[in-house]
Formats: sequence, C-alpha cells, structure tokens
Amino acid sequence: MFISSAGDNMNIVMAMNMGGDDFIAKPFDLNVLTAKIQAILRRTYHFAGQVKILEHRGALLNTADASLTYQGQHIELTKNDYRILQALMENKGRVVSRDTLMQRLWETDSFVDENTLTVNMTRLRKKLEAAGLKDFIITKKGLGYLIE
Repeated sequence: MFISSAGDNMNIVMAMNMGGDDFIAKPFDLNVLTAKIQAILRRTYHFAGQVKILEHRGALLNTADASLTYQGQHIELTKNDYRILQALMENKGRVVSRDTLMQRLWETDSFVDENTLTVNMTRLRKKLEAAGLKDFIITKKGLGYLIE
C-alpha cells in the first residue's frame, strides 16, 4: 500500500506497477486507512480480523476498543453507551426491545428499574446529537429502539 502526498494519476499508476495493492493520497482519514489495510490482510492471509467496525450514517463503532468516531472526531462512550450502540448497530433496521437491551446492559435476572435504561438512552442521544448525529436512535413506542 502506498501513501503519498502526490496523488496524481502518474504516481498512482507507478505505485500500482511497482506492486502496490492500493494507493492513498494525503490527507486521508485514519478509518479509511484501517479498513483498507484490513481488506488487504483478509485477501492476503485469509485474515478474518478481530477488529469489527460497525457503520451507520458515517458513525464508526470499533468493537475491538469500544470507540465511536464520527467525521474524524472521537465520541467518548461509557460501557452502557457502547453496549446500547453495539446492539442497535448489529441489528440495523430492526427494532431492539427494551428487554433485550436491559439484559445486554446488566446481564442479570435481578430487577433493574426500566427508567435506568431511559436515562442511559437520553444521555447517549445527547452525546450523539452534540457530535452532529441528530435522530440517530429512533424510539418505537411500546416496541423498543432502532437505527435505520
């Protein structure tokens, strides 16, 4: 893989002719570079990759380090924020019930006040909105939550 500030066609062709698999011109997004490297590793070594990145509307959730980035900005997540987002992004387009989320967050049969989930969801939505991700999580009354 070649990374260069000279992104004209001649340099790209030369890089490919020299055996490069890909060419990235500076400036570049680190998430794009990571994804391209993972793709090359998968093709070359049949590398399944432990890093799984979930994407929705430009937001990238990295399951390896529980981090969220949007437009190059890191959004700080709590453990519960991460678990909520992971459940919703893994089930993109499908409603995830409150019961499913509560079981995933607290992993216990002990009683946990349902309002606790509402508070966690409100805090997460505020973080997402502050980062520019308005209406990222949709409430389906009586059913649960989803991202579409």
